[in-house]
Amino acid sequence: MAFKFFPHFQPFKKSSFLLLAFLLAVPASGAARAEPVQIVGFGDSLMAGYGLGPGESFPEKLEAALQAKGFDVAVANAGVSGDTTSGGLTRLEWSVPEEADVVVVELGANDMLRGIPPASTEANLEAIVEKLQARGHRVVLAGMRAAPNLGPDYAAAFDPIYERLAGKYGLTLIPFFLDGVAAEPTFLQEDGMHPNAKGIERMVERLLPVIARVLEEQKEEDA
Repeated sequence: MAFKFFPHFQPFKKSSFLLLAFLLAVPASGAARAEPVQIVGFGDSLMAGYGLGPGESFPEKLEAALQAKGFDVAVANAGVSGDTTSGGLTRLEWSVPEEADVVVVELGANDMLRGIPPASTEANLEAIVEKLQARGHRVVLAGMRAAPNLGPDYAAAFDPIYERLAGKYGLTLIPFFLDGVAAEPTFLQEDGMHPNAKGIERMVERLLPVIARVLEEQKEEDA
């Protein structure tokens, strides 16, 4: 009675079963590849786009540049102006969605400007990295450098943090997020700290090869 509607039912041969499994698997894998790679820019005002107009923030410009290169990506802006590494650690769980593939961590500038002990900054960044990796995210760490007015001792303790963490956790490192923009009036807003629209364009241009390489690695792992 169980097979009343299949009078000619015959057990699958092994070859038929394998063919069916293959046919069922193909649409599923195709659907997974159809989803854009999810990138999250997790940082402070430098990521949030402080003082910039619509479409001018780093995540928005990065998304446009990557798409122009043929990458199917969506870049979310999880930047909060004034955020410290401590604040980032506190809000990580709700700021970075579980489905994110790549997270660009850009934090530490406000720690430095407030003179927070570098050991505390490093501990917070390490906790952020560990949480993200435990959730399965690929992490890109954007480095920062201490302002000259803080003195050589502070710089000696602060500047190596990012390279040290990148080496310890196998992260892709951006040595200095504001490279080519910091201390360049042409690329800065009137406050002399935040990049203007031209500065963001220059940052994206310089960092595009790094992010593109990360996406290629991601594609190879998913293949």
